[in-house]
Amino acid sequence: MSLAFKSGWKLFIKRRAAEDLNSLPKSVQKRIIEKMRFFISQDDPVKFAKKLKRPKRGQYRFRIGDHRVIFDVGQGKEIIILKIAKRDEIYR
Repeated sequence: MSLAFKSGWKLFIKRRAAEDLNSLPKSVQKRIIEKMRFFISQDDPVKFAKKLKRPKRGQYRFRIGDHRVIFDVGQGKEIIILKIAKRDEIYR
């Protein structure tokens, strides 16, 4: 699934990440979606992210409450969401 925003950034969600999101409670899903809309609407959403030390699972992560959104930056202005999980589960 992909979405384009006025900022010029495109958001791609891998199937695994979509499944992760759907498995969360509705209130948490809503919070993550709203925060992702905020990030992606900015000129440089990566400035809100932390670069991962071991990019084996992804290059960056967003922190949204107790949850983490792991993603890569693609060619141009693309954010590719790879995984969404609680902090204590995501790095395993």
